[in-house]
Amino acid sequence: MTDISHLSGALQEEKAKARVLLVDDQKIIAEAMKRLLADQPDISLYYCPNPSKAIDAAKEVKPTVILQDLIMPEVDGLTLVKFFRACPDTRDIPLVVLSSKEEPDVKYRAFENGANDYMVKFPDKLEVLARIRYHSRAYTTLCERNDAMNKLQQSQIALKKELDEAENYVTSLLPEKIDTSDLSSDWIFKSSTELGGDCFGYGWIDSDKFAVYLLDVCGHGVGAALLSVSAMNALRSRTLSDVDFGKPDQVLSALNNAFEMERQNGMYFTLWYGVYDKSSRELSYASGGHPPAILVSGGNVRRLTTNGFIIGGMTPMNFRSDKVKVERGSKLYIFSDGVYEVEKPDGHTMSLDEFVAEIPKPARAGLSKVESMMAFSKDIQRSDSFEDDFSLCEIIFK
Repeated sequence: MTDISHLSGALQEEKAKARVLLVDDQKIIAEAMKRLLADQPDISLYYCPNPSKAIDAAKEVKPTVILQDLIMPEVDGLTLVKFFRACPDTRDIPLVVLSSKEEPDVKYRAFENGANDYMVKFPDKLEVLARIRYHSRAYTTLCERNDAMNKLQQSQIALKKELDEAENYVTSLLPEKIDTSDLSSDWIFKSSTELGGDCFGYGWIDSDKFAVYLLDVCGHGVGAALLSVSAMNALRSRTLSDVDFGKPDQVLSALNNAFEMERQNGMYFTLWYGVYDKSSRELSYASGGHPPAILVSGGNVRRLTTNGFIIGGMTPMNFRSDKVKVERGSKLYIFSDGVYEVEKPDGHTMSLDEFVAEIPKPARAGLSKVESMMAFSKDIQRSDSFEDDFSLCEIIFK
């Protein structure tokens, strides 16, 4: 038996064993427990005769089970049970209260205050050993589980930090909003609850031609984001060889060859790519597995799509372009399927038709048009978070 005042060396030696802290003012009880456990090498006994020092003793000993008398001077036993349960360092340690006799009322109050077990001093040796080992194993298992949970939480926190950094990088690739004599742009982007694969951009190819595009990688996670960034960098830097970036069909064909899904871990992406020629006021475009862009001109709403295959799905693949005349004041909206594939409270998913029908309507008070469209989708699903990336870009032709 180790008295609490002489613990320093014993704890290191007994670290892997069941550690019993006995709190009882009667030394005769401590001696009886010492004899009872003398031939049990897997159980270490520590004794605290002063109940007012029991909490500090438990913090130092770190017992796997506490045996505590109910009748002691200075501190009432039932009150001490409350103290043990109120202290963060001891609240989970199994607590067996000791009494000289069976008293149902006292037993009831002991359990109400947080005791795990009740033992009359002292039952058969085998029963004492069984109770000590049972509670110690349960506590050790709890500690191991809590430690594993803490490590998992730390791992999740670290992973979330890395994902947030990746998301910030992807967001940093999005273009600045512009407002010139030829056109203006606005956009809104909200990432999904997981790292997604949406990305979009626009810019002047030369003094006459302005390119705008939006891509959506299948799936979520780091792989989707990396593929999205790679494809976007190819478009931004125009590094695809032997490609006229003013011709949408050529761009899609080149991307399809450069990003075969067999070489991208089975991933592919969809793309809408358009080029506006300000001299002819024509918009040429091509799409690969992507939702149509919407051109709003006056009271007319036109869907722009060429129904091409997904990018990377099959090579070789021929894509075709189409073109449309753009009137002054026309507005072009390109987006990913995440803007309308949101679940309604009844379990049904909003359709593309429902989303498109909202586009020509005036913006909500105090909101831009793209903000209004996001608010519309949030209202449909009755949630501010999205299962998929929400990407919507508006180009106004002047």
